Amino acid sequence: MIKPKIAYFNKFIHWKMVMVYLIAILCATIVLTTAIGPVYVPPPEIVALLGNKLHLCEAASIPHKYDVIILQIRLPRIVLGLLVGLSLATAGTTLQGLFKNPMADPYIIGIASGAAVGAVFSMLILPGFLFIYTKPFMAFLGAMFTTFLVYNIAKVGRRIPVDTLLLTGIAVSLFLGAVLSFMMFVAEDLHSIFFWLMGGFWLANWAQVKITILPVFVCFFLIYIFAKDLNAMLLGEECAQTLGINVEWVKKILLVFAAFITATAVSFVGTIGFVGLIIPHITRILVGPDHRILFPASALVGGIFLVWTDALARLLGEMPVGIITAFFGAPFFIYLLRKRKGGHYFT
Repeated sequence: MIKPKIAYFNKFIHWKMVMVYLIAILCATIVLTTAIGPVYVPPPEIVALLGNKLHLCEAASIPHKYDVIILQIRLPRIVLGLLVGLSLATAGTTLQGLFKNPMADPYIIGIASGAAVGAVFSMLILPGFLFIYTKPFMAFLGAMFTTFLVYNIAKVGRRIPVDTLLLTGIAVSLFLGAVLSFMMFVAEDLHSIFFWLMGGFWLANWAQVKITILPVFVCFFLIYIFAKDLNAMLLGEECAQTLGINVEWVKKILLVFAAFITATAVSFVGTIGFVGLIIPHITRILVGPDHRILFPASALVGGIFLVWTDALARLLGEMPVGIITAFFGAPFFIYLLRKRKGGHYFT
């Protein structure tokens, strides 16, 4: 009895230290990436301004141009980047744990493609329907429709084979890609849609942050409630059922939450791929497969990764962030295919 308690205590200490380090890295990331851009802002000026705004300290006189650059231009896109990275990493962690497949992520399943179709549809047909809420609302409807379409096509009896689900998701994603191409063909404002689809934070502002922050954190909390259920499902669906878990119901609920949090991420910044694929694996190496720590750690790592990716995009002349993540993600996906061919899975 003593040894298991000691092992659990050591694991808890390890988890705690990992979270402390990640939070420290996150704080440093916010300061350092705020400094990066066409106009360099010294980190001490950033710390002083943020401390003054948060009423943590009295700042000396700070140039007005720094005040505008930090608070109105860079911080909104950094905070939005954190929220989007958190959302995509959480969705990827959820889907990989749900289907016990290292290649599951919102884009492979088709959720992000459905959200993109809904968002572009709102840009073409429904401008101003719900003001700034139009795009996230339509993105959510598109993601939900795609999720239930893929779910019902892949369903065999009362079960959903994982391989069938992934193949169905890829097929539906290809079809939705054709729909997006058609909408771009008939669109009058092709330029804005094209750049939105490549993914980026050029238009980030505090209004978008306010709309995004509450749904993201509520959805993250609701997903986290199922962490123990996902841990049990890693042992096998039969084992989870013997523990009193309604596996098919959990699948439906988590698919809905994954669709919702993905749609929230996609609606304002466009399609940024591979974050939900890469980040869960990196985090699993740090903390292991236990979803009780994997979810919060993946959320932090995803946010940090995407903020630094956006900083790199600024240095490269405002290159779309989706291009940079694809450079990281595509080779990683090929690596996962090679591992799967050898019969190895990340757990």
